[in-house]
Amino acid sequence: MATSRAVLEFYAEQGVISSPGRYADWFDLLPNRVPEIVGVVQGLLLHAYWVGHYGISLTAEQEQHVNARHMQNILEIILSLDDSPLTVSRPYEKRFFGTCRDFSLFLTAALRHKGIPARCRCGFGRYFMPNSYEDHWIVEYWHADEGRWVALDPQIDELQRSKLKLTFDPLRLPKGQFVSGAEAWQLWREGKEVEPNKFGIADFRGFLFLYGNLVRELAALNKVELLPWDVWGLMRKEELEESDYILLDEVAGLIIEENESLFAIYEMNQELRPPASLTNLAK
Repeated sequence: MATSRAVLEFYAEQGVISSPGRYADWFDLLPNRVPEIVGVVQGLLLHAYWVGHYGISLTAEQEQHVNARHMQNILEIILSLDDSPLTVSRPYEKRFFGTCRDFSLFLTAALRHKGIPARCRCGFGRYFMPNSYEDHWIVEYWHADEGRWVALDPQIDELQRSKLKLTFDPLRLPKGQFVSGAEAWQLWREGKEVEPNKFGIADFRGFLFLYGNLVRELAALNKVELLPWDVWGLMRKEELEESDYILLDEVAGLIIEENESLFAIYEMNQELRPPASLTNLAK
């Protein structure tokens, strides 16, 4: 389905999670080109679970960075450690230690600040472990010249690209390297992937990741980009009912078709919407 002007305008504006709040002015000096903005993000963040590859270990305080849910909180931590302009790359010990979701949220917020339509996608990466679907978040932005969404992975810097032996450009993810939550759900429902334990991360795997990341992706596409371990609604059920499967099938279909009804189904179903306790910015 063609992307409407209204949808592009929606994704060009900040959401409750991506808003930089009182730190918005700090985004004004960011470069305008997407690759350069990605470089800025990679100079401010490090993935908390990759730090060993960079020769460092985390303090107890740094380990808590991953729980910063809102972009405003992430910026608060970064600037409390070093109040240089965001374009100044930080030494490792003064970076924000986050996850793939934080890299994606930061880039999405920066692009939206520039008026570039952008959205986080929650799903699974195929380039981390062989024959596995690793829990992962990426970014899609609207490439005006090409008239399409371009998928990129802002987490993958040169070190990670080398360690993973990637042969493709992380700034233009080839189709199939990232499998969205909706695509993963359909793969399982259609019997093309029958082992739920292929989906997840580290020792945390299974069916909960399959439908959990579908629900998280729907929220992210509604500009509610929550933490990878935030749980609500359907994700709290020990066992899904037939009506739940029908609902999730519909959600997956709408996402894959890029049908604008994905906004309505989110608003109409309490089982799909996170509670205010997760979305409200702590004062």
